[in-house]
Amino acid sequence: METIQYEINGKKIIADKNETILSAARREGIYIPTMCYLTKVKPIASCRMCVVEVEGIDGFVLSCQERAVEGAKIKTDSPALFKHRQNIMKLYDVNHPLECGVCDKSGECDLQNKNIEFQVSSQEFTARDQKREIKDWNYIQYDPSLCIMCEKCVHTCNEVIGDDAIEVKYGGYKSSIIPKDSDTLDCTFCGECIAVCPVGALISKDFKYSANSWELSQIPSSCAHCSSGCSLYYDIKHKGIDNNSQKIYRVKNNFEFTTLCGAGRFGFDFANNAKKDKEAFDKAVDAFKKADTIRFSSYITNEEALILQKLKDKYGYKLVNDDAFAYQKFLKNFSKTSGKNLYNGDLKSLSQSDFIMVLGSDIVSDNPMARYHMTISSKRYSTEIVYLHPIENPLLQNTVTQFVKYEVGSEEAILAMIADKVVDKEKLPKELKEFFENLDIGYLSAESNFGEEELEEIVKKMSFKENFTLILGEDLYNHPQSENLAKIAGIIQEYSPFNVLIIPSKTNTLGVSLICKLDEKAGDKTVGYNAHGDFVLSALGDGDLDMPALNQQEGTIVNIDKRVVPLNVAIPFEGYCLNDIANALGVSKIYTIDYTKELPKENGFKEIEFDMLKNRVDHQTDDRGYKIDELKSTKETNIQEIGEIESYDGTIVYLSNPVLQFSPFTFKASGIKDKPLLCGSSQFAIAAKIKEGDSVKVRFGNKTLQRIFKIDPDMKGTIARLDTFDISLCDDFKSPSYRYSRAKIEQVGKHE
Repeated sequence: METIQYEINGKKIIADKNETILSAARREGIYIPTMCYLTKVKPIASCRMCVVEVEGIDGFVLSCQERAVEGAKIKTDSPALFKHRQNIMKLYDVNHPLECGVCDKSGECDLQNKNIEFQVSSQEFTARDQKREIKDWNYIQYDPSLCIMCEKCVHTCNEVIGDDAIEVKYGGYKSSIIPKDSDTLDCTFCGECIAVCPVGALISKDFKYSANSWELSQIPSSCAHCSSGCSLYYDIKHKGIDNNSQKIYRVKNNFEFTTLCGAGRFGFDFANNAKKDKEAFDKAVDAFKKADTIRFSSYITNEEALILQKLKDKYGYKLVNDDAFAYQKFLKNFSKTSGKNLYNGDLKSLSQSDFIMVLGSDIVSDNPMARYHMTISSKRYSTEIVYLHPIENPLLQNTVTQFVKYEVGSEEAILAMIADKVVDKEKLPKELKEFFENLDIGYLSAESNFGEEELEEIVKKMSFKENFTLILGEDLYNHPQSENLAKIAGIIQEYSPFNVLIIPSKTNTLGVSLICKLDEKAGDKTVGYNAHGDFVLSALGDGDLDMPALNQQEGTIVNIDKRVVPLNVAIPFEGYCLNDIANALGVSKIYTIDYTKELPKENGFKEIEFDMLKNRVDHQTDDRGYKIDELKSTKETNIQEIGEIESYDGTIVYLSNPVLQFSPFTFKASGIKDKPLLCGSSQFAIAAKIKEGDSVKVRFGNKTLQRIFKIDPDMKGTIARLDTFDISLCDDFKSPSYRYSRAKIEQVGKHE
C-alpha cells in the first residue's frame, strides 16, 4: 500500500493514495455531511453535500469520489460551504411534504436532521406539483412524493444484494424509482432499500403507523436464522398503555456498513410466550433422569451446547444432532489434509475475491450473506463466479459468469477434477500425488456431465486472477462420499491459492460442532431440545415444556466468519430455561452466560466473560465478540479413490427453501408470508403426471409431505425444489442425509 500525507482542517492525515477524502475523513473522525453517500456501495455523487475546499483549487471538490494528493490542505467547513449545503437542502425540500408527524421516518430522517443542521426553516423554491401515486410492492411501500432521488436504494439493490430490481425513471421533478423490467417489484425482498432510504419514501408496510422512532428502544443482537449471525437491532416497546409486556416492532441494521436479508428484517416475531409451569418442569427433570439420549437442534446458544456437554460428561448421555454431526465429521476429515481445524475463508475475503467457485450449495437461500458478498466482489473487481449445481438459479444471473450443471450425486468427481487443476502437485506428499495420477478425468467428466472443455475454460479464467475463494455447501457434507469430499477440500485449501469457505447449515452448527462430542445414533429413551424425543423441550411452544427462542436469550453463537457473536434478550421469557434444568440435575451456574468464559479453549474459544464481549460494527469492520483461534492438526495422507457415481433417475426432489424461509421459526413469524410448495419445471410436471395448482403427496425416504405444486418457468429438467421450512423441529422427520432424493409424487386433489 502506497501512502501519502496531507491535512484536513489542520489535522495531519496518512492515507492510502487510493482512499477518497471522505473515507479518510470518516476514519479520522472528521465530519463531512452527505445525503447520498453509502460506505458499502460505490460513490453515487448525486447530492453534492460532501464537497470540500482544497487550497489552490478553484471551486469545490467532491470528497466522496476524489483522492487527495501529497501535501494537500483541505477544509471541510467554511461560510461558503455552509451556504452551498444550505441551498442544496432548500432544493431537496421542493415538493417534499412537511407532514412529518405522520411519517414513519420522522425522528430518524436525514432530511429533517440536515434541515436543522443547515438552518432551513422554510421552502423558498417551488415547482409544479406532480401526481405521485403511492406504490405497494408486497412487503414494501414506495411514496414518490417523499423521494429525494439520492439513489441509495438502486445502488444497494444492484451492488450489494444483486437483485438489480429497481432503477431510476428520469424526468426532472417527475423522476421516481420504478421496478426494473417489470410492472411490479420482483425481488428477494431483503428490505435493504428500506434501511438505506434517508427519508420515508421506502418503508415497511407492516411497520407503517405502528410506532414512532423515538418511542422504540434498540436491543443490539445477532440474527438467529442462518449461520451468518448478522448484526441487527430489535426495536421494541410496550404493547399498549395497559400492558407492560414488550413487543418487537421492527428490526434495523447499521446499514452504512452491514446488510440484512428479508428473513432477518421481517421474520422477527418468533418469540415463545410462556409462563413457569412447575408441573411440566418437574416432568422434564424426571425425563432427563430416565433418558439415555439428548437430541437437539443447532438453534441453540454456545452456552446451552456446553451445558448439554457437561450433562453428557456427568451422566453419560448420547448427544445427537444430525446436521452438526455431519458438519463436525466433515471438518474433522477436512483437517486431516489441510492441517487446520477450520476453513480459512470468511465473508470479507469473499468480498475481496476476483475468482469464486460455488459447489454444493443453493447459496441464495442457504446463506444470503454469502451471496451478497459475492455480489460486492462482482461489482468491485469484475469477479469471475463459477456456480456448479444441478439446478440453475435465476437470482444469480446478475453475478454468475459461468454456470456448470452437473449430474446429481457427482460432487466428489466434480471436486476431484477441480482439485486436479488447481493444486500445486509439486508440494503434495507421495500418497496424494498418486491419488491425482490415478484420476480418470475422462471417465469422471462423462459420468458427472462436467465437460473437460468447461473445466479448461475455468482454468483459463483463473490465470488472470489473484484472489480465489471456493465455497462449499451442505450438499457435500451430507453426501454419501462426504469423507473423501472433505479431504479433497482440505487438499485444495493447503496446496492451492484458494481460500475455502464451508457454509454451516444452521444458525449455530459450527458452534455446536466445536463444543459437543456428538453421537451418530440415539439410544432407547430420548429427551428432545427443539428436536424429536420422548419428552420435548420446545422454543416453538409445541413441546412438553416451553423454552426461550434465540431472541429471548443472552448467549453466543459462532457464525460463518468463525466469530463468537453475542445474542441479547429482545423479548423477556417468563418460563424455564435449560440452565434451570441443569441446576436441578447438579450442573450448576446462576446464569446461562456464566458458561461463556468456559467454552472450550482447546477448540479455539477464549476465556472472555459475556459482558466483556464487543458488540459493534463500524467502518466495514465486524468487531463483535471475537474470532475463534485457528488450530493446527495432524496431517494424514490416506484418501480413497473416487467412488462410483450413483445414477439418479426419475423424479428427484431437492430439499431447499425459498429465500425468506429457513426454519419453523421464520415460518412462525407473521411478517413472512411464504407457504411451503413443491416447485418444478413443466418437464417435471409431465414426468410426475401433475399440473400447476395440484395438491400432491411427495414420498421420499421415510417421509410423506403434502404440498401444492407450482410450475417455475425458470426451472428445467426433472429435479423439483421441495420446501421443508414448515416441518416442526419436534417432528420425527428423518430426511435423507443427501439433499437430493428420488421421490414418488401422487396427485391428491386440485388446489382451490
